[in-house]
Amino acid sequence: MASAGTVTGGPAGWPLHDATVRGFASDNYSGAHPEVLAALVAANGGHQTSYGGDDYTARLQEEMRRLFGDGVESYPVFNGTGANVLSLQSLIPRWGAVVCASTAHINVDENGAPERVGGMKLLAVPTEDGKLTPELIDREAWGWGDEHRAQPLAVSLTQTTELGTRYSVDELRAITDHAHSLGMRVHMDGARLANAAAGLGLPVRAFTRDAGIDILSFGGTKNGMLFGECVVVLAPEATHGLDYLRKMDMQLASKMRFVSAQFLALLEDDLWLRSAEHSNAMAARLRAAVEGLEGVELTQETQANGVFAILPEGIADRLRQRFRFYDWDASRREVRWMCSFDTTESDVDAFASALREELAR
Repeated sequence: MASAGTVTGGPAGWPLHDATVRGFASDNYSGAHPEVLAALVAANGGHQTSYGGDDYTARLQEEMRRLFGDGVESYPVFNGTGANVLSLQSLIPRWGAVVCASTAHINVDENGAPERVGGMKLLAVPTEDGKLTPELIDREAWGWGDEHRAQPLAVSLTQTTELGTRYSVDELRAITDHAHSLGMRVHMDGARLANAAAGLGLPVRAFTRDAGIDILSFGGTKNGMLFGECVVVLAPEATHGLDYLRKMDMQLASKMRFVSAQFLALLEDDLWLRSAEHSNAMAARLRAAVEGLEGVELTQETQANGVFAILPEGIADRLRQRFRFYDWDASRREVRWMCSFDTTESDVDAFASALREELAR
């Protein structure tokens, strides 16, 4: 019998899937980075205090302060929806509302969790590129003191956005200055924060804490972790009750060391940034390979690890028989292609070749 902590090969007949197959559906489709898995194995021996009292979570606090500066507080959680709901709950009272882009993950892909679990109203604003501006925020930032209206007390941004675009430091500062002048707090959904850092070529603090962001959902799952995200409080005076809210929201891990150890593997030698640089580069390679093909209309700038395009009738369904990817807006035949830390140049080239073949049929 294997001793405690020994890694074995799994049940007979495993793996249950073809591990050579990659697609372009989501950066959630990829497995965990080998260095992350190695960190989990290394953290597995012996006993450690539960519920965040372990050495790995203590070290994670130090690493987050190295990135964002003294005074920040970090709360590892299970997933991105939990990180977003928890962050926003800590910023606003029960009568508060959150202004967000209509394409925001909290508005489209979280099954009403901010409203049902968080007890807040979302005030969604349509945008062409997934990005908010002070002017767009003002469409919903009104009605303070009106007891008949949920009070707009926070803004939620996504960096990079659900459309693969990213905010500049100047754009973020304009938003946070405006929101703060109105008495509103600012949350950043950083599920793909690493891709933004890689694309901007700036220290992550420059476009988060120094740009006026109050609280951050720091993504790990889309960038090589097995599971886990982290709420990072950049302005402690802006939040309240996170210790209690994390438990109430079912986001308090008993064996928290296994979330924290993964983040340490990403952060301590900048694996998080190197992985994001690679996935961004693969998206740029994919865009270059399909740009200019007859019938392919690229719909957004490629500023991170996603490519958005409109394809001729029937092409997407035929291409999906060979590579997985999702429709973004089926009504106009718009699709989304995502690259990951383990996407290879040959993956991209094979996909582009298959697309050219389908277009030529």
